[in-house]
Amino acid sequence: MRHLGPLAGLAVVLVLFSVWAGPPFYSRYNQVTMLTQSVIVASGALGMTLIIVAGGIDLSAGSVIALVTVIIARLLLAGWPPWAAALGGVAAGGLCGAFNGLLVTRLGLVPFIITLGTLLVFRGAATGLAGEQKIDAPITWLNELLTKFPSPPWMLVAPGVWLAALLAVAVALLLERTVLGRHTLAVGSNELAARLCGVKVRLVKFSVYLLGGILTGFAGLAQFSRLTVGDPTAAKGLELDIIAAVVIGGGSLSGGQGSVGGSIAGALLMTVIRSGLSMKGVPNWVQDVLTGGIIVSAVALDRLRRRT
Repeated sequence: MRHLGPLAGLAVVLVLFSVWAGPPFYSRYNQVTMLTQSVIVASGALGMTLIIVAGGIDLSAGSVIALVTVIIARLLLAGWPPWAAALGGVAAGGLCGAFNGLLVTRLGLVPFIITLGTLLVFRGAATGLAGEQKIDAPITWLNELLTKFPSPPWMLVAPGVWLAALLAVAVALLLERTVLGRHTLAVGSNELAARLCGVKVRLVKFSVYLLGGILTGFAGLAQFSRLTVGDPTAAKGLELDIIAAVVIGGGSLSGGQGSVGGSIAGALLMTVIRSGLSMKGVPNWVQDVLTGGIIVSAVALDRLRRRT
């Protein structure tokens, strides 16, 4: 039920909004739009899933996304090929993740405090690199990663959606079929027991933060494609949506639980709810209240499940 619950919830919400909002909601245009809008949060949620399963947290994800957009824009302005600028941005995300991992493993402080500090560090770095303003970058094929109706038509959805799907498959295989994945679950479930069993806890934690940073870098690439500029103010508060997607998808903030499928379902669920409510003219503050209520309910259910 922990794995099927998020998918069942997504299906129920889709049906409810299809009945309430009618044909405009379940039209192909809106379905493709919702898939496209989910890419940024879903990509970030993949990395956050690994981190939360390992018993950690990363509050700096939104700042890393903003920093990646700025770096990609600056590299394009410097004459780098689009593919190289994209790789540079993703690599910058990986470096941010490695920095978080080093601080968490070496200082011995709780990840909440560490990443709360690096949230400000990375946001400040993005603002400084951008000269406290948006950076207009040359138009390249990177701007088409999140186009709603791509060319050629046989792709059906934006290239960014396919990229997020491939990343999801890769992370799911890593978590379920590799030694690192099993060790990640072990560390999140019981760090002391994992250490006594010979698991290199520090290496596992560093690895998940590094991978989380790389995947957040892909989210930054998607954000740049949507904005078409390097924006140091972008993605403020987005880390909360990313964490919420993992929690709604069955991930436990206590560690040891979480799945890629659940996190993707959580990201889609939030997008569907916001799209349906916006279509019916519900104010943004009501949407925020409902989203917050869903997050609290998901955490409460997780606590009840652990007690039983």
